Amino acid sequence: MMMNCGAMNATTPSSTSWSASQSSKIPMFLPRAICSTQRMCCGFGVHVDACVSTNVSRNAKDSMVWSGTSPSLYSKQPINKFLLPLRALVTSTSQDVPIASLIGREKVGVLLLNLGGPETLEDVQPFLFNLFADPDIIRLPRLFRFLQKPLAQFISVTRAPKSKEGYASIGGGSPLRHITDAQAEELRKSLWEKQVPAKVYVGMRYWHPFTEEAIEQIKRDGVTKLVVLPLYPQFSISTSGSSLRLLESIFREDEYLVSMQHTVIPSWYQREGYIKAMANLIGKELETFDHPEQVVIFFSAHGVPLAYVEEAGDPYKAEMEECIDLIMEELEKRKIMNAYTLAYQSRVGPVEWLKPYTDETIIELGKRGVKCLLAVPISFVSEHIETLEEIDVEYKELALKSGIEKWGRVPALGCEPTFISDLADAVIESLPYVGAMAVSNIEARQSLVPLGSVEELLAVYDSKRRELQSPVMVWEWGWTRSAETWNGRAAMLAVLVLLVLEVTTGQGFLHQWGILPFFH
Repeated sequence: MMMNCGAMNATTPSSTSWSASQSSKIPMFLPRAICSTQRMCCGFGVHVDACVSTNVSRNAKDSMVWSGTSPSLYSKQPINKFLLPLRALVTSTSQDVPIASLIGREKVGVLLLNLGGPETLEDVQPFLFNLFADPDIIRLPRLFRFLQKPLAQFISVTRAPKSKEGYASIGGGSPLRHITDAQAEELRKSLWEKQVPAKVYVGMRYWHPFTEEAIEQIKRDGVTKLVVLPLYPQFSISTSGSSLRLLESIFREDEYLVSMQHTVIPSWYQREGYIKAMANLIGKELETFDHPEQVVIFFSAHGVPLAYVEEAGDPYKAEMEECIDLIMEELEKRKIMNAYTLAYQSRVGPVEWLKPYTDETIIELGKRGVKCLLAVPISFVSEHIETLEEIDVEYKELALKSGIEKWGRVPALGCEPTFISDLADAVIESLPYVGAMAVSNIEARQSLVPLGSVEELLAVYDSKRRELQSPVMVWEWGWTRSAETWNGRAAMLAVLVLLVLEVTTGQGFLHQWGILPFFH
């Protein structure tokens, strides 16, 4: 079905760049300057294509942009020492890895990490409890840490009805587990086809199969070499980092795991297979429009609190921007020169998150005369509530109300063959570094992936995490319009009332859980 794009009120682009101070404006990116490619080698036979700008401008009429919108895409913040140079496309060299000598009689396992989601409406409340019981989601003062679970219980019960409505609208539950299990099976098949007889496990952070359950299965299977692969293309201390912190605590308490060799692939957004797979999906969806060249490509990424980037050095923003640039370069090779922009969705709480926000960006694009928009969920590799309900329902409705006439959405990668094959290559290429101390090895720092153990990576990425504000604040007082803060106030008031009743009566669920002693 072809979607017809109405006329757009575009003006000739100006050479003026966007400055960081123009936070109220929504940047619309020009297709970048034509790039020439040079080949570099970065240790262990890894080949990297580095894009060097030749500053060749394009005809203004061929670039669907507005005046004053030729921004620099790259963050000026220092990039973590583990990361490859910006604008570096990683090409696979799995065929060069001596698989037989690396594996020998070892039992290889791959642990896929993901968020998890409720599979039925009955799962929604306990899933929310697990989510809010995470100290990284709600961070209480040390004196009140014992209230973490009671508070999580209160908030989850309060939020469950609204959340159930969202999950009911997408079929009664999240498809995340089903999709992740399918990805794991396809990855296993691909590894076996590439002569790596590995087992692939799925560990979710907040729902079944929990990471702890996956680890127990890994132990039962006698895995001796483990590759940990978070299913988040870009690293963030709030996603991959949270899962790695859980793994660290599990590893620390288990003798078997302490002796098991492992490595972590914390991000893989630069990989050629991933970039090509995303470009394939975008190109296919553009063809559904009557005039594909008039469509604005709208990358929507999951947001993170701004403090994570500015105060803790979270590389998420820089990796996200580089990822999009690499995708657009791939599209340009295919003669797709569309205008594009990036925004961040799913913010919660009163703290500031990465901007621009997706909802505000959609409204602004409508005001600018955009008529055709193609949404690309860039930080998701599986369909779930953020894509099926937030993007497909909420943002689509907002776009149509804002004057955008034609809306399209690129599906999540799922089991796209190029993507799965490239993940298999990433696993194979990481095998030489299983058990290696990446931080103390200069060559490993230049390797295909920023490898390291769980402990090493957390030491690098997560040193200031405890100083940060939590995404959902319940310990903030003062006047604010934020519903999250009012939810927090109500929650704390309710918990205090419950505490008074429990202490005075000696009865209640806190005593039943053993959090407070019984008084006689």
